[in-house]
Amino acid sequence: MNPASTGPVAVPPANVPIPPTSGVSADRPSGHWPGLIATALTATVAVMPGFTVGALATSIEADLNISRSALGLAMSAFYAATALGSPFAKRLAARLPVPASLTIAALTAAAVMTVAAQIHTLTALTALLVAGGLANGLVQPAAGRLIAARAPAHRRSLAAGLVGAALGAATLLPGVLVAFVEPEYGWRASMLVAGLIALLPIVLAPLAKAPPTPPDSPTAVGDNRSSSPATTGRVLVLWALAAALSATGNNAVATYFVQLGDHAGLPALLTGNLLSLSAVLAIAVRLTAGALTDLAPRHNPTVITAMMAAGALGLVLIATGSPVLFVAGAVLSFSAGWGWTGLLLATTLRLVPGRTENAGHTVQVGIYSGATVAPFAFGALSSTLGFTGTALIAALAAMAAAVAMAAGTLTLRRQRTGTP
Repeated sequence: MNPASTGPVAVPPANVPIPPTSGVSADRPSGHWPGLIATALTATVAVMPGFTVGALATSIEADLNISRSALGLAMSAFYAATALGSPFAKRLAARLPVPASLTIAALTAAAVMTVAAQIHTLTALTALLVAGGLANGLVQPAAGRLIAARAPAHRRSLAAGLVGAALGAATLLPGVLVAFVEPEYGWRASMLVAGLIALLPIVLAPLAKAPPTPPDSPTAVGDNRSSSPATTGRVLVLWALAAALSATGNNAVATYFVQLGDHAGLPALLTGNLLSLSAVLAIAVRLTAGALTDLAPRHNPTVITAMMAAGALGLVLIATGSPVLFVAGAVLSFSAGWGWTGLLLATTLRLVPGRTENAGHTVQVGIYSGATVAPFAFGALSSTLGFTGTALIAALAAMAAAVAMAAGTLTLRRQRTGTP
């Protein structure tokens, strides 16, 4: 409706749907799901080099004659490249068409894993992982831009959950490789298969077209309308810190899952299958949580806090070293401990409407900063404290994440209500 109009306005009956006007909803391209699926698949393969090296760590360490700490440092380099390169990736993703960003990320991941299957030194592996990490940084800003431009407001959490499910899916294939390819053909063949699979999303990348400048995101009830820039900045810092702390604990478990399973007395085949099943569960939880929270997106921060706390409990169960409790802890840490990533992206999109790359950048920096610390720190600490003590430290980090998330939410609520 034209705000300048002074004539009478006809109000349709409550049971008659109002046709879309020239607002945001009408301007969004239809058929958003194929593009979002293409983005989610690209996000999966883009982060897969780090998880694949982690799943194959035992064989790689033996073949290259390197220590657990040294390989952990190489894996940390992958996540560090994503976190530190995120500001550049954010600017690049804002300028490139979304399909181009996705193609670069997937193609680089495929090249990294294919070449990694041929290397014989830790230096070469580290260099490859750095390259893969830099390209991985393109995905989240591009995803935020696509969601804001094409996903309906009432499907934002589900759309972000679909993209967030990539972190769960990225552990699925390595688990399958550990269970079915590595025992028969070795880690190099497994890495090569992963590299070839990473090429598949490139075919779908053209589906993820988005306007050069996406329209402003409509916010949830009350979101950001009464939030000052200073308050928004503090909230984003706290939420990014929460993402970093939670990712530190959960990424360590995802990276060293096979070794932790071995420590608990589970056969490698069973552990690999459990990793795959846990990844499937993580995907299901992200999608379900996204669909449910779309009904009341203002509750997203509370749901994320609860998930982080539940993930901490799962890490405590894993630390016991009991086979039964390990399985329960794995299910809890993968489903809840990693289930918040898409919701956090959707929540930050609502907090900073019109700055979609910033939303994806904030979530990405948090997650990958924690992921940077996790492999090397867990590898080094487990060499001295053992898996039990190190898993408990990871649980403390995850609980601190829940506290930081709650603190950010409380800061936002106090500013909106005027509470000191």
